Amino acid sequence: MFLTRLELDQKRRSTLRLLSSPGNLHGAVESAFAGERKRKLWRIDTLGEKLYLLILSEEKPELTQVMQRYGTGEPWETRDYDALLHRVENGSRWRFRLAANPVKSEMVSRGERGKVRACCSVEEQEEWLLERAEKNGFILQKGEFQVRETGWHIFAKGEQRRRVSLKGAVYEGVLTVKNRELFEKTLCTGIGRGKAYGMGLLTIVKG
Repeated sequence: MFLTRLELDQKRRSTLRLLSSPGNLHGAVESAFAGERKRKLWRIDTLGEKLYLLILSEEKPELTQVMQRYGTGEPWETRDYDALLHRVENGSRWRFRLAANPVKSEMVSRGERGKVRACCSVEEQEEWLLERAEKNGFILQKGEFQVRETGWHIFAKGEQRRRVSLKGAVYEGVLTVKNRELFEKTLCTGIGRGKAYGMGLLTIVKG
């Protein structure tokens, strides 16, 4: 696995158009890989006043065209992700960041499939992650994480221009690894829905 970071130029009109739709960003990410489509995760990160496209993938991306159209001119950075995975141990604590699409299923009537709706309040969004923590190999404590950003991503998808609405939430805090194998899988495959549109990527740094 490889983790890649490319700085985006926020002053360019092309970049503003790119950022206006997760569908546009999905296309830009896919353009960086040749051949058969393989699983990959991505998200947009803000660090200070800088904006980055972050990609986790099985293969190294070729981002020359993306850099030329949307970047600052600075080359992208790609790091071997396996080195980080090898450092994960049960009981270890990490600072984390996650961009996700928290949703819940509500029963319409008995015997029918529940209707999926977005978790709109911060309380619902926090509960959503707490409920999924141990299923994904880690432990979270209330008060040790919070929702930093939240907002709707609305765009048109496909030839039919079907309207898609995703509620995004960015989480930051501290987690404790409980099941190393399960947690490593979570780091590589993400959490929740909307992974093609910048959701689900969990990243960690030693805190």
